[in-house]
Amino acid sequence: MKSTSESPKQIIFEMSTVAAVKDQVSRDLDGEAAILNLNTGIYYGLNSVGARIWELLSEPKPVSQILETLLQEYDVDTERCQSDLMRLLEDLAEAGLIEVRNEGAP
Repeated sequence: MKSTSESPKQIIFEMSTVAAVKDQVSRDLDGEAAILNLNTGIYYGLNSVGARIWELLSEPKPVSQILETLLQEYDVDTERCQSDLMRLLEDLAEAGLIEVRNEGAP
């Protein structure tokens, strides 16, 4: 079986459109999220902020829109929010849990 670490790393920009893939199931666990990748059988867990991001990924959205929503909902520095969001999105993409489209990105 091919490891996801062998695939080229997906580059994500603020103008990228991101969404949860169809080959997963997820559940809210008292404000946190548990996600099962149906292709690999691997479970992933997200804390409450990660669960909110996961909820926002239920429909395709530009990363910039997700960032704007988080900045409105949480008391967090813009640079910190952007950095943490991008890191989580990269991790989710590497795990095969989100799809990334870069049509409008640089």
